[in-house]
Amino acid sequence: MRIIRDQVRFEDFLSLLKKRATGSDKEITRIVTEIIDEVKLMGDSALKKYTKRFDNVELESLRLSESKIKESAKNVDESFRKSLLISKERIVRFHENQKEETWMLEKDGAVTGQIIRPLERAGVYVPGGSAAYPSTVLMNVIPAQVAGVKEIALCVPTPGGEINPYVMAAVEMLGIDEVYTIGGAQAVAALAYGTESINKVDKIVGPGNIYVAMAKREVFGEVDIDMIAGPSEILIIADSSSNPSFVAADMLSQAEHDEMASSILITPSEELIHSVKKELERQLRLLKRVDIASKSLDNYGALILSKDIHSAFDYSNLVAPEHLEIMIFDPMSMLHLVKNAGAVFVGEWTPEPLGDYSAGPNHVLPTGGTARFFSPLGVYDFIKRSSLLHFSKEGFFDIAESVKHIADIEGLEAHGNSIRVRLDSFDN
Repeated sequence: MRIIRDQVRFEDFLSLLKKRATGSDKEITRIVTEIIDEVKLMGDSALKKYTKRFDNVELESLRLSESKIKESAKNVDESFRKSLLISKERIVRFHENQKEETWMLEKDGAVTGQIIRPLERAGVYVPGGSAAYPSTVLMNVIPAQVAGVKEIALCVPTPGGEINPYVMAAVEMLGIDEVYTIGGAQAVAALAYGTESINKVDKIVGPGNIYVAMAKREVFGEVDIDMIAGPSEILIIADSSSNPSFVAADMLSQAEHDEMASSILITPSEELIHSVKKELERQLRLLKRVDIASKSLDNYGALILSKDIHSAFDYSNLVAPEHLEIMIFDPMSMLHLVKNAGAVFVGEWTPEPLGDYSAGPNHVLPTGGTARFFSPLGVYDFIKRSSLLHFSKEGFFDIAESVKHIADIEGLEAHGNSIRVRLDSFDN
């Protein structure tokens, strides 16, 4: 775990973080392109071939029956179902506030505005196998449902034919009945281009491994995608009032994800840095995923000493972290200093895992510094906006000369003529 006390070392570390999130393996890109091309050409047979190769499953049908979904979901105990329901209700309530409505502005013989419509069909990718993420189902499906998307197709691989009951419990709770037991780049290709069994979608959302991420990048333009997710990251701004055990625990909550995850503390307190370092060493020894967390901290972790709290926020805005925790005295008074962050967790009783599961805001967040220009997944990702224009003759006449003038300056004669023929009609 590196300790940083000067601007130069911070800039070197920032450069390291950016390199972590950029670039792609040429061999992986080649494999992904090959898979996509074969799915486009061969459809279902290609999906079955790759499912046999990668998941060791002989598929008769790509689609999971409703009875199989219900049968699997029965294996979930009632206490988990209650936890899932609490999360669902809070996520729905939060996302209901993101709805947009069609609007119109009428003035001087003209009506302008926006027509808001949901996407017709969305595809959701959910990781399968040993990684069971029912929260992924909630966070990716609920915004689409709130937006009014009519059709939602969900792909979840089942390595060895194992259907995860916790994922199915979430699927059943949300009423999703179009579920395909396929994964990887081939699932992304099927959603993007369609096959005999799977209709193409308008947008693909959801996390996956590097093959899934590269496939989403390849099909972007044919369909929309949410984002290319990078390794998880957390940045904590703390001061001398902060509890070092809380800080260390929250840093480790991200470090255990994978070796590429980044966990950062920024504080003006030298004493806190040393206390957190000791706590990290102590808590690390108690984790089952100690090897992963240790490598994450060694490679991409940092304890950064800032000149003051304002400087800490300056550093944070340069990192533009996926998760930002503000664990200082009177944190609400400092919110105006936050410019770039995927999600902001305020106060010592708001640890990042609340946002992962049950708080309400979406946990699909921009990574790798892209919080400078990207937002969390939301209802707005599943709508499209059409501009609306309606002019009366009088409204047209009011701006016709200025439009014709600009068209003439730009040398677009036909543009100008579409105005002239109407102006001439006033004289006839």
